Amino acid sequence: MDTLQIYPEAADIEGQASTTTNTDNTTDNTNNGIMMTDETSTWTSTSIGKPKSIIPDLTLTAAQLQSYAASSSTSTSTTTKFNITPTQLGDFTREHERDSPRDAYIDLFTLYLSSRGNGSGNDDVENGSGSEGDAYQYIQTLLTVLQQDKDATTEFKSIEGSSLASTSTSASSLTSLNAKDQEKVAHHLDIAALAVTTILLHSSAETGITVTSSTSTSTPASASGKADVDVDVDVPLELQHRLNYFGSNAITEKKMTPFLILCWEALHDFVLVMLIIMGIVSIAVETTIGREEGKKCGGCWLEGAAILTSVCIVMLVTAGIDYMKQFAFRRLNRSLEERNTKLVIRGSIGGGSGSGGTSSGSGVTGRQVVVTDKDIVVGDILSVNSHSLASIPADCILLGPAIDLQMDESSLTGESNPVHKAPGDIILSGTNAIQGSGKMVVVAVGIHSVAGRIKARVYESGDDEEDMEGDDETPLYQKLDAIAKQIAWAGTIAAIFAFAVSAGIGLGHHKKEWKSLIDYFIVAVTVLAVAVPEGLPLAVVLALAFSSNQMMGENNMVKSLDACETMGCATTICTDKTGTLTANQMTARAIYVNGKNSVCDDPKITLADFVTQNDQLPPSMVTLLSNLISICTMNETFLTIDLRNRISGSSGNPTEVALLTLVQEMGCDYRNVRNETRGRSDVGAMGQNLHEGKSLNFTSARKMMSWAVPLPMSSTDGSKMYRLYSKGAAEVILARCTKEVKAEAGANPDSSTSEMDMDEETSNKITSIAEQYARRGMRCLGLAYKDITIPAGVDVHVHLDVTSSTIKNSDGTDAFLAETDMVFCSLVGIEDPLRPEVPGAIQKCYEAGIDVRLVTGDSPNTAVSIAYQAGILKKFHFIEDSEMVAENLKPNVLMEGREFRSVVYKSLPDNKKEFDQEAFDDIWPHLRVLARSSPDDKLTLAHGLNQSTLFENTERCAKLLKEDNITIFPDRQVVSMTGDGTNDAPALKRADIGFAMGIAGTQIAKDAADIILIDDNFASIVTAAKWGRNVYASIQKFLQFQLTVNIAAVVTALVGAVAYQKSPLAAIQLLWVNLLMDSLASLALASEPPTEELLKRPPVNRSQHMITSQMWANMLGQSFFQISVTMLLLFVGPKWFSIPPGHEEEDEGRNSIHYTIIFNTFVWMQLFNEVNSRNLNGEVNIFRGLNKNPIFIGILVSTSVLQVLMVEFGGKAMHVADGGLEAKYWGLSIGIGALSLPVQQLINVLYRTIIMNKGSKNNDHGHGDGGEQKYQAVSMNGSDNGNLLDPTLSFRAINRGY
Repeated sequence: MDTLQIYPEAADIEGQASTTTNTDNTTDNTNNGIMMTDETSTWTSTSIGKPKSIIPDLTLTAAQLQSYAASSSTSTSTTTKFNITPTQLGDFTREHERDSPRDAYIDLFTLYLSSRGNGSGNDDVENGSGSEGDAYQYIQTLLTVLQQDKDATTEFKSIEGSSLASTSTSASSLTSLNAKDQEKVAHHLDIAALAVTTILLHSSAETGITVTSSTSTSTPASASGKADVDVDVDVPLELQHRLNYFGSNAITEKKMTPFLILCWEALHDFVLVMLIIMGIVSIAVETTIGREEGKKCGGCWLEGAAILTSVCIVMLVTAGIDYMKQFAFRRLNRSLEERNTKLVIRGSIGGGSGSGGTSSGSGVTGRQVVVTDKDIVVGDILSVNSHSLASIPADCILLGPAIDLQMDESSLTGESNPVHKAPGDIILSGTNAIQGSGKMVVVAVGIHSVAGRIKARVYESGDDEEDMEGDDETPLYQKLDAIAKQIAWAGTIAAIFAFAVSAGIGLGHHKKEWKSLIDYFIVAVTVLAVAVPEGLPLAVVLALAFSSNQMMGENNMVKSLDACETMGCATTICTDKTGTLTANQMTARAIYVNGKNSVCDDPKITLADFVTQNDQLPPSMVTLLSNLISICTMNETFLTIDLRNRISGSSGNPTEVALLTLVQEMGCDYRNVRNETRGRSDVGAMGQNLHEGKSLNFTSARKMMSWAVPLPMSSTDGSKMYRLYSKGAAEVILARCTKEVKAEAGANPDSSTSEMDMDEETSNKITSIAEQYARRGMRCLGLAYKDITIPAGVDVHVHLDVTSSTIKNSDGTDAFLAETDMVFCSLVGIEDPLRPEVPGAIQKCYEAGIDVRLVTGDSPNTAVSIAYQAGILKKFHFIEDSEMVAENLKPNVLMEGREFRSVVYKSLPDNKKEFDQEAFDDIWPHLRVLARSSPDDKLTLAHGLNQSTLFENTERCAKLLKEDNITIFPDRQVVSMTGDGTNDAPALKRADIGFAMGIAGTQIAKDAADIILIDDNFASIVTAAKWGRNVYASIQKFLQFQLTVNIAAVVTALVGAVAYQKSPLAAIQLLWVNLLMDSLASLALASEPPTEELLKRPPVNRSQHMITSQMWANMLGQSFFQISVTMLLLFVGPKWFSIPPGHEEEDEGRNSIHYTIIFNTFVWMQLFNEVNSRNLNGEVNIFRGLNKNPIFIGILVSTSVLQVLMVEFGGKAMHVADGGLEAKYWGLSIGIGALSLPVQQLINVLYRTIIMNKGSKNNDHGHGDGGEQKYQAVSMNGSDNGNLLDPTLSFRAINRGY
């Protein structure tokens, strides 16, 4: 009887008898499909210990499945009925994340049978006849077999104490059953995958989904004449039906925020709301009650219109920048999507097999078709190999046969170790093939796939994360709103005061008519208008826009302007490991060879250079290692070498890539070794002798691989000499070795190696070193060789296949005799290395007061090793005088995800979990590394840090400082999250600021992030922090400048209102000062480049006021100077200059020289003070760095020229004297303005001698230079003994005085 094969079309046995009696007295019943022997039909726990199979045989006829495949796959009807839903298929792949593929198949088939057996109304199904009935019966049989597999392995585990849990059995990880049972279970999973393909998805492993041949055009796949490749033009009905039923593989693009919505959001700024109100009130007053009877309005509305115009400018600039960034990001995404193509197998009817096509025997021809990722549908057969098309776009099931397929799942799990896949295993979307090839059927696409669910979660508003919401506003805007409200209150009080005083004096003292109240009200409105900083919103937008553009040039793509300044306030970075701190490229970092152990901890130095510098590797050993590695690696693994003999890329198994890289760095070319070795070379004349070599491929049972090649030696008896090179798991290789090779330094490379017997002491030493590598998270490989004599007349392949009856493989099978009694050569420790620039970047983060935590899905040992190398962990985090490994860390410094979840979530009576902030606050000050974390763990960590108010509990903070030397940052945390994987996306979205990697980052991570690091360099985050702090400093500089103007102008207007019931500065002049000049000043101050000093200050507290004590001193000092000058000019100026008082000329309807001098002098004081405003901390050299900012110089010169033009030619429009001012008055105005520079130095001296000393005594924390108090930036600092503060991590506190 024919048994079911991987490819059902290989058998055509329709009409076979339903029951057959075999020669071994077994009965094959095709109704249940299980062939049970007398032993296996009644197996019990008491029989398991016997040397016999405990897994039932699955021996089914292929006719049932073949006939059903033929009838279903040829259908192109749009009404094809699927008895499984997209949601159920999505749950099937999601269950694999938690359990095994076998359990997932059991659940899926149960659902299928339920849907077919209930309400089907199909007699064929009920009676078990026809193709429908065959399919139903077949799935019933398969479900029974899978359930018995599960029961058998569960019983085996309970009896034998095996580590094989029933919920973790997969086709690629079977080590506890005997070889025969392992083959059965693997075969059953393979058949289950085929059943899903054929019966549930109406597809075929050979021909795929059947479409009509007229829907595509054929083009050659390659110049070599391989199979034709079709490029889809139209969408056939069958594909459209699948798209409608199962959904598209294209996640709906994140909708662009409409421009009008962006404008509306921009108008929510408090200052803009204030300006809108002021503009409307100004226009209403000036055009109605403020206009004298009989006079036309003329330009009376100009001031209000100008205010509203400024609002429109700010709104349009803000919305326009954000809108254009959306377009740029979408264009980038679409260009990437168009390049993401895959090869799928699709069938056509009646077209013949064609070139490279395969036929199912039913008139259906399978051809390879190029489609984009978004056009892949459920049921497509995807062809994948490690050399190209390696990224998996949807959830799939691997079909047989697969050629050593290994997947990189680090983007989902954080684990860098490749995962071997066998037929029947589930391949998740977002993973990558790094070795081998295979075919797989697509089972879940779009939002039903694993990657799609994460992406949809990122795009949605967060219905699943209602308890994980953060702040709506950034720290900067919270502070600006607070300042704006304070200014509004102060301006309102000043306006009311001006109105009350003017009315009291005018009506009470001067006995003016009640109509004068209108004039007094206008004066009050002017005072209020002067108090409001019209240029502030524009200053913020310009500062953010300028910084974001500059950051783009430094490899930071800012998706949202707000992200710039938020990063400047960051206090904590939770960083991923793989691809972020590390290079995401396995590299040899440790080696034991020639009796010496070398571990390279400096990421800037290669292991080859490290060993060479220490003269630990004699030339003969270099040659031996190079030959061993170059020969004993697969052809699929190779390096790309450029013209300058530098490695520019790689492909294949990451471990072998690391070994080949070591060979190249040692000065050897692995390509030459391969090509020039007889029995290994497959090129040129040497390739004709490839059959003389013999490879013993790697298997999970042997945990090693070997390659035997002939040696160029001759013998008189006709025998041949071979050398067998082996590599594998360190413990396996070491157990097979009886000798060790050594060489003397500097000896001749051809004759200096010697083989020495390996004693117990040497073996223990090597074992200890291997354990040391493992504790550091390294993957440890052993390298060995053996010289073998092949007797004359004996085939090398036969000789090397001889097994040993005494030495066993890890699964209990006999080992190859050739792989015993070997000569030990070397141990190599391989890890995903730290990026060279990371330690310095993390040190800068600490100096800037930014704490860094490592959050990864990798193992604790690997995470701790990387964290220690990066500087996240220090010696004081470990138990004193212990090895720097995970098991020696102090409590809560390292936590695994499962432990973390059990601590920070509490169980509720309804079996639900609730986040416990108090429990979280107990552990996070100590937590430095979170290993084996899930995506939700990262989300929880970001949320918990952001919402923690531990700093308010002074008693606990004091206890932490006293007992653990931990200082808590005195405010809520501003959390930054970095990552590149799909699993990082939800946390990136929740964090205050999310960084994604531009090259290695998945699209989902980029969509969720606020800033994309274009060069994938963690060090670029320091650049982002520097620019972010520069934004904050730029706005502080502008506030210092703007509020100085406002204070002086408001006081001048108030004095004018009291003295003359009129301001000496006209409304249009104030508009020039407050709007145009300040807007230009905002651009000038925003263009100030960042300095390194910014990274030597701590983060700014959320609650800390933007205006520091030094800024108050600067503003009040300069305002006092400007007010004093203005008052002197106002009251004494006419007498000094022998000119009429301004108020008298104004009453007569003329623009006075007196008030023009006041206006001109006032403006020049602002221009010179603009230079002072470049500095916030009382620097002596106010011109430092000015020559590096041409924008500032250009704006300053331009504003000065405009002021000259305004005064000389402005006339009535600018309310200045006709003909301008004389030269002497110009000299006076500019000279008085220049006094602002020495006045600033005087302010600095007074501040240092008086205010600063007072602030120091009061332990005032602010931005000034006061106080030398130091506190820790990170949550756990200290010296090596844990008792003293680490001076490199402390910094000057900020003065908080106002």
